[in-house]
Amino acid sequence: MPELPEVETIARKLKPHLLGRTIQGAQLRWQRTLAFPSPTKFRERIRGQEIKEVTRRAKYFILRLSDYSLLIHLRMSGDLSIKEESKIKPEKHDRLILSLLSSSLGNSTPSHLVFNDTRKFGRVWLTADPEEVLGTLGPEPLSRRFTPAWLHTALQGKHRLLKPLLLDQTFIAGLGNIYTDESLHLAKLHPLASSDSVTVSQAGLLQQAICAVLKEGIRRNGASFDWVYRGGEYQNHFRVYDRAGKPCPVCGTNIERIIVGQRSTHFCPRCQRLS
Repeated sequence: MPELPEVETIARKLKPHLLGRTIQGAQLRWQRTLAFPSPTKFRERIRGQEIKEVTRRAKYFILRLSDYSLLIHLRMSGDLSIKEESKIKPEKHDRLILSLLSSSLGNSTPSHLVFNDTRKFGRVWLTADPEEVLGTLGPEPLSRRFTPAWLHTALQGKHRLLKPLLLDQTFIAGLGNIYTDESLHLAKLHPLASSDSVTVSQAGLLQQAICAVLKEGIRRNGASFDWVYRGGEYQNHFRVYDRAGKPCPVCGTNIERIIVGQRSTHFCPRCQRLS
């Protein structure tokens, strides 16, 4: 599943192709892709909306429109792309196609924003209040709110295993399996440690590690994986993720793989000892 760096990369790449465009119409080719509103209301409301801003919140791709916000969650296999053609032939797994008119910002050719989703897990919302969808999310880990002090207090307020807690989007927004494993290794914390056992100094190291790993992931355009997300190179710089049996880049001990909360988890048994 694309995580924060991958979604951020997609948003940055699509932004110059979308800003100022007006949505002429929508082809909803898989109705269950649409979470809200009904297909009829969706087609009516989105027509004529100008794209004012292209952004991201956690793992959600967001288009701020004239009167609404269009939210897209890619889930397991979703992908967004621009096709600079006046007419296109839909592909097998295209779930939503938005026809875009030219704009006054230099985009002179009609084009299409295509949401392709092989496994059909992705979802789309059109809402006047994005907080109806995003309101339960935790803080952005690259925001000013995400401080060492906040993180330590938040960890102390829970009694959960560290790895599953960091994956909880209501706790911190945007982290997934890859960047959680990488952050825990950089901070030298075991994924099975109890959150309320993390000290003030350890929380500071974890906060720094999360920010550093995410920024590096964004700098390298995310990580390419499966058949879904391509173009990133962060996978060539993994510390522990997907490296079971290979040497730790810090101490040389073989990386181990365990299952935590039904998720594959990679760590160094020497650098990340469980006290």
